[in-house]
Amino acid sequence: MPPFRTLGAAATLVLGLGGSAAAQTLVISNWDGYMAPDAVATFTAQTGIPAELVLHATNEEIMGKLIASGGRGYDVVFVSSPFAEILNTLGLAEPLDHAKIPNLANLYPEARALEHDPGNVFSVPYAWGTTGLCYRADLVPEAPDSWADLLSPDEALRGRTTMLATDRWLLAAGLLARGWSVNETDPDKLAQVRDDLIAAKRTLLAYDDTTFYAKLVSGEAALVQAWDGWCNYAIAESDAVRYVIPKEGSDLWVDTMVILKQSANKEAAHAFVNWMLDADNHRWAAENILYKVPNAPAMAALDAELIEAFPNMGITPAELLSYEQLRDVGEAQRAYSRTVTEIMAAQ
Repeated sequence: MPPFRTLGAAATLVLGLGGSAAAQTLVISNWDGYMAPDAVATFTAQTGIPAELVLHATNEEIMGKLIASGGRGYDVVFVSSPFAEILNTLGLAEPLDHAKIPNLANLYPEARALEHDPGNVFSVPYAWGTTGLCYRADLVPEAPDSWADLLSPDEALRGRTTMLATDRWLLAAGLLARGWSVNETDPDKLAQVRDDLIAAKRTLLAYDDTTFYAKLVSGEAALVQAWDGWCNYAIAESDAVRYVIPKEGSDLWVDTMVILKQSANKEAAHAFVNWMLDADNHRWAAENILYKVPNAPAMAALDAELIEAFPNMGITPAELLSYEQLRDVGEAQRAYSRTVTEIMAAQ
């Protein structure tokens, strides 16, 4: 999940020699603000490897570029796990040489056995978390504990709720509410969820993937669907904000690092992934964008006060893996996209 906090207006950060040295320059594509502002510069200073950071706004944006180019022009990309699966299926992901990534040992055992890539054959998890309900305890009649509280809100909350617009998470709320898989592909079940979400649409303030936490802080919204890390931004600004995983469960989302098969800098790419997995480097994401990272020593080094202030940061790997991971649904993705289009078009 791309973070809210950003690094500024610059779309790229270029380090290295350029020109004739372009083949030796490591090209990394990531969401804005998803690693330390000086991460690339520090990596270059410590390793002597020139590197360039280019930004993508969404998984879909970088995937379009990678598919169009056959993966050429990039060395390391940050993508969510269903998209890492697609890169592997298309033959665009490089099999990882674990001997060149000794810091894989820092990962929790659970992070080395994720369903999309057991054994980290083609991807390395960078951040992980849940999706649930973020709410103002002082503005809701009762503390929510079910996806139904969002889909069929109390009369006092009508017009004061938001849902995520991104298809996998919007549909996941409806699927979980019915007790179904977040990777469900049955057309009849998707049709039922579509109808449920059309009914829910009539009670919403908005679909919102980026400013819902601000709406919550201002009081414009009282209950929102949120990724746990983004709810933390609201918790940081209001003592009244809480996060809860509904009793029906959550998805487990995982953002990953993938080395491209067409990389001309595979040695350097492995070195970068290994550098990011250093406990001090990886801890930056947990401390600064308030996302859990699957790095055991990095998480162990967090200040206890941070976890006290943001309780969802204390969710254990075992708890995370009790939820179903979002997976590539193959050809059914067309049905997902069509279903969301129908929901958005409904009056």
